[in-house]
Amino acid sequence: MEWMVPFMWIAKSIFYVSLFSVIYIYFGYPLLVYLFSITARKEIRKKEYEPEVTILIAAYNEEKEIEDTIVNKLEIDYPREKLEIIVVSDGSTDQTDEIVKKYQGLGVKLLRQEPRAGKTAAFNRAILEARGEIILFSDANSKYSRDVVHKLVRNFNDESVGYVTGRMIYTNPDNTSMGEGSTNYMNYESFLRRHETKLGSIVGVNGGVDAIRKKLYRPMNPDQLPDFILPLGIVEKGYRVIYEPEAIVYERSLETPTDEYRMRVRVSLRTLWALSDMRRLLSVRKFGLYAWQLWSHKVLRYLCFIFLVGFYLGNMVLWGEGSVYKAVFVVQTGGYLLAIGSLLYEKAGNRIRMFHLFAYFLVLNMASAHAFVKFILGQKQIVWEPRKGI
Repeated sequence: MEWMVPFMWIAKSIFYVSLFSVIYIYFGYPLLVYLFSITARKEIRKKEYEPEVTILIAAYNEEKEIEDTIVNKLEIDYPREKLEIIVVSDGSTDQTDEIVKKYQGLGVKLLRQEPRAGKTAAFNRAILEARGEIILFSDANSKYSRDVVHKLVRNFNDESVGYVTGRMIYTNPDNTSMGEGSTNYMNYESFLRRHETKLGSIVGVNGGVDAIRKKLYRPMNPDQLPDFILPLGIVEKGYRVIYEPEAIVYERSLETPTDEYRMRVRVSLRTLWALSDMRRLLSVRKFGLYAWQLWSHKVLRYLCFIFLVGFYLGNMVLWGEGSVYKAVFVVQTGGYLLAIGSLLYEKAGNRIRMFHLFAYFLVLNMASAHAFVKFILGQKQIVWEPRKGI
């Protein structure tokens, strides 16, 4: 069967290209960033100072969270006369507006966005009324450490810095597998951001604890993701986007795989559109090192599901080519079965702690695949639901 020779060659090519792509995405790129950061370290000239700061919070039907969030912001250790809090209620139909109004005499301002237009439109509107030199973005459920503003703004003493993101810590009071998965994933991202900062700029930010120089803010289209479009725009202008690990924000992790999946689909979809909108930054000729970071950390990460499928299908075809291929296929299949079993077992009210990484990895990549299909079909998402994603 001579026709089988090129067929098997194609299968082996898919197998090895997919294998090395997955290894590069999750292990090779972090290793290279770490090594490069040792030899190409860019310092940040931090210095304590106290500019005027405006905290922007976009909220839709957040009556369960908004009061605790406002109180948390009012307890921040920063001169009260230099701290402004603006809450944009995005067409809320619950008691969100009434709760915010209780604090208007304490430096909290309520803006009503009607009709509902989404988080990005809310920020575009609020920025026009913000008096702060530094704008700090917060989610409606984000809880800050008391020194978070000082830790963020000290980086802006360096004129090359245009955007600073803090460290997200997920709380997991119910001890769910998705909570543990979120924590481990964020620790992985924090490692990358710490060393990408030493190279110059980071690729991804947290969203719930981000600060920008107001003069660098540019209005965005309602469908664009501010957590990604704004930082990319800052890099394009020649400023740095950096990570400040001492500026800590706490958020409760989503509890169920369904909620985590929905949130990941929403974030992945909006990130894919953001990459499309800012694709000029992918030019290695123009943006060099940062373009490589963007390709490796974002584009390939969100397309990793393609390599995972190629690795599995190529392995399946190569089953008869030797014991090594058989062993790898068994390991792959076992990993996916453990992930699926773990999710089903937890849905039934139980939990297998040691397999939560398998489950979270599967949810993450399935969500990316779902988002990619929606992206190809031209679907966008502008508004959101609190805590659920979509």
